Amino acid sequence: MKIFPAIDVLNQKVVRLYQGDYNQSTVFGEDPVAYAQNFEAQGAKYLHLVDLDGAKDGQQRYFEVAKQIAETTNLFVELGGGIRDEKAIKRCLDSGVSRVILGTIAQKDPEFTQKMLAKYQDKIAIGVDAREGKVAVEGWLETTETDAFTFCQQLAKWQAKTVIFTEISRDGTGQGLNIELYQKLLTIEGLEIIASGGVASMEDILALKAIGIHGVIVGKALYDQSLKLAEILKVVDENDS
Repeated sequence: MKIFPAIDVLNQKVVRLYQGDYNQSTVFGEDPVAYAQNFEAQGAKYLHLVDLDGAKDGQQRYFEVAKQIAETTNLFVELGGGIRDEKAIKRCLDSGVSRVILGTIAQKDPEFTQKMLAKYQDKIAIGVDAREGKVAVEGWLETTETDAFTFCQQLAKWQAKTVIFTEISRDGTGQGLNIELYQKLLTIEGLEIIASGGVASMEDILALKAIGIHGVIVGKALYDQSLKLAEILKVVDENDS
């Protein structure tokens, strides 16, 4: 199981949001690149990087941050937020980003999304953010009528490989994960599921490992030190990741 420490960037600062609410953000640092380097020093191999400003307004803001992290670490960097056309995808991949996350555009433009999945294959992940079972977009500011599980089934038909699934109501709350939800998602053939939102304890990590989840994103628990990255990595065998 892959462990993805998370760095969310808002107003050029490292932050965590509470349930995706831009008005409830906590600033943890001024230098995203330094945080990435620190995660690598603790043993991380992967990084989940989100441009929250870009997610909200559809204009990628922190390309240079992603580029610096790719250039100064050996981390597998996945980047999301404001990536809504092929030019942005290509720019990110050319800079050393390992995988690009499509979120809002995947729900709003199926034709474009299928084309990008066919062209870039495993270099594209789809971010599915759910509020009360429905897909949310535009930096979680807009909730659609699209059923999140049904949408994931559709993504598998489009030959998507990786889906990052976030329960917004749990994100940044530290209340733990809905393991049954992820068990259900794992019934969709062909998808590698990365769990996101609400990881609170080592029990969450072990429960995900037990059901065979592909990966997990850990955010707030690392920042408030309720979990230590090095300890997670000791518990989770990544030798075959």
